[in-house]
Amino acid sequence: MFEHRSQPVLPRRRFAQRLLRHLLMSAGIIAISLLIGIVGYEYFEHLDLSDAFLNAAMLLGGMGPVDTTLSPAGKIFAGVYALYAGLIFVVASGVLLAPVVHRLLHSVHCDLDEPRASR
Repeated sequence: MFEHRSQPVLPRRRFAQRLLRHLLMSAGIIAISLLIGIVGYEYFEHLDLSDAFLNAAMLLGGMGPVDTTLSPAGKIFAGVYALYAGLIFVVASGVLLAPVVHRLLHSVHCDLDEPRASR
């Protein structure tokens, strides 16, 4: 997926395309996660679409749920979804930052396998 250390750094245009691809993947991960939250709140709490979206988006964004009067099954779903949302934030951030970090390391030719030259 990424160029090898023996290859030159990608031109800016191709890097921008790679970054856009990763942005779209990250947005897709977030959209699927939001859909999971909406469906879960509709199923377990019988919320309408707008309230289910609000609760799922607030949890996914790290703000916490809006409705706190939940059924026992809804509480379990909200807890599991909150843990999942925290992980998704880390995953989506990693997917988005991977090309930037790779380009930075590739541009300075960071190679941890080769021994350091003595000074």
